[in-house]
Amino acid sequence: MAKASEFEVPDFGLGCAPIGNLYRPLSDEQAIATVLAALKAGVGYLDTAPFYGHGRSEQRIGEALRSWTGPRPVLSTKVGRVLDPVAKGEEGDFAYAEPLQYRPRFDYSRDGIRRSLEGSFERLGVERIDIALVHDIGSMTHGDAHPKLLRQVMDEALPALHDARSEGLLRWIGIGVNECEVCLELLERVSLDCILLAGRYTLLEQPALTTGLLDFCRKRGTMIVAAGVFNSGLLATKPDASSPYNYADVPPAILARAQALWRGCEAFGVAPQAAAVQFPTLHPAIAATIVGARSPDEIAQILAWRKQTAPPALWTALKKDGFIAADAPTGPAA
Repeated sequence: MAKASEFEVPDFGLGCAPIGNLYRPLSDEQAIATVLAALKAGVGYLDTAPFYGHGRSEQRIGEALRSWTGPRPVLSTKVGRVLDPVAKGEEGDFAYAEPLQYRPRFDYSRDGIRRSLEGSFERLGVERIDIALVHDIGSMTHGDAHPKLLRQVMDEALPALHDARSEGLLRWIGIGVNECEVCLELLERVSLDCILLAGRYTLLEQPALTTGLLDFCRKRGTMIVAAGVFNSGLLATKPDASSPYNYADVPPAILARAQALWRGCEAFGVAPQAAAVQFPTLHPAIAATIVGARSPDEIAQILAWRKQTAPPALWTALKKDGFIAADAPTGPAA
């Protein structure tokens, strides 16, 4: 069995759900231009999944890479769903506008993992990837079926990925999830190179810290890629009742917290989005953050937020006001 090399990726990457038409459509031209703008700006890490637009995100990345002459970016994609061809109109409503003519179906079997990888390779136009993540496991997604599916992940999905690594098809193995509990549950039983964790270590909320997950990952040598730093869009623009949270409508209490957090950042002259992008990077368990974008202008804006100076006094105030956990790393004290 091939051993993993030390997990080392660029500290910032482009999340490619938006170019799969998350929430609303965009043209192939704009999606490809967005990927190329990121690459030209030095973003060396792209994260995608078959689920994103039912293959459309991967397909668009593949088109962009065919015209890209610079260094190849680190590529991560996901397994655990297969795409079944369907008649037009039967693709299902999974929050992706105008998806490709497939319907995603959960499949954590050995054959399903292989089929998923092969489909990703074809759409991306590559012979190997860097990171394969088992996608959307946990009780939040699967309810009562979670224990059975977790056993299948351990008995079939992960061994299939190890086999693929032995063949030189990928370098690192992990999971891509939205909840902390399944991370802790799985790390008690298996070793993972990385966890892509969406929305659980953000300026708005830090359950990855308070559950002990980040400390446990450091103990096990598992690195975290922090995604969903805007909590699926809540902090991407000034929060209001129409803002999404966890890919759904925002509850009133969460909205009120987000609005207060927004005001707290502005009081220090810091764009709340800049604070949201920078905060996860301050924890030593976080290897990288990824942020989604759907235009070259958004790429430029996100990179500007990464460079904006957030004074230590901001973090101190956010801790005092209860937005950031008291033991969250924030650099030198004000």
